[in-house]
Amino acid sequence: MFLLSAVMLLALSGVALADDTKVTVSVSNGDAVLVQKPVTVTDVDEDGALTIADALYCAHEAYFEGGAAAGFACSIGGYGLQLDKLWGVANGGGFGYYVNNVSAMGLGDAVKDGDSVYAFVYTDLVGWSDSYSFFDKDTASVTEGDKVKLTLSGMGFDENWAPVTAPVAGAKILIDGKETGVTTGEDGSFEVAVESAGEHVISAKSDEKTLVPPLCVVTAAAKATPTPVPTDTPTPTPTVTDAPAEEGTGTTGKAPMWPVIL
Repeated sequence: MFLLSAVMLLALSGVALADDTKVTVSVSNGDAVLVQKPVTVTDVDEDGALTIADALYCAHEAYFEGGAAAGFACSIGGYGLQLDKLWGVANGGGFGYYVNNVSAMGLGDAVKDGDSVYAFVYTDLVGWSDSYSFFDKDTASVTEGDKVKLTLSGMGFDENWAPVTAPVAGAKILIDGKETGVTTGEDGSFEVAVESAGEHVISAKSDEKTLVPPLCVVTAAAKATPTPVPTDTPTPTPTVTDAPAEEGTGTTGKAPMWPVIL
């Protein structure tokens, strides 16, 4: 069994290849355990190509406790390179992987800068009913309190086992793992409010299907605090009052109105 032992030699040698190729990697095992994390991909098995296997290995090195040695393994099987362990789970080969929401042919499929890789553990190892699902957007930006509009689709197969995509209706929408009370319409679309500022993960689950968790990372900006508009304070107008009358004059202090004879 080939367990990418060459990787360890490469790591020890300090050689780094194609260090400018960056992808995002997500992993789920019933629930999402890694959500759209940036990964720099290197040719860890020195086969001259950057592949899904390389991306998953590098993701485990970066984010799994104990690194790839503890959480990831693959080997050469009857159909080529196959996944034996993902995120610490070894279940006999029940795994799936997609690149940019398209089913991959195998771990040896190439990846390029900017790709999105999603690998998952099958939770139904009898009927293999786990259905890969995805939103029409991987990321979104809003202001807290505003709504995000997304559409949920699921992957399936037709009678000839050709892959097909269809809307997922009636799915329950989650934010950070909590139900929102929002469900998808017949066309898979929905709107959901993001009530607090920060980074949040929108996902979905269904009572009808075993969905591989779809993932959309939403960044909600805090609402701007209104700045009070200063108002001018009116300047009091002086009140003119008559001077008090002089004693014995019987006047109000004003100058006499008759002529003064000098």
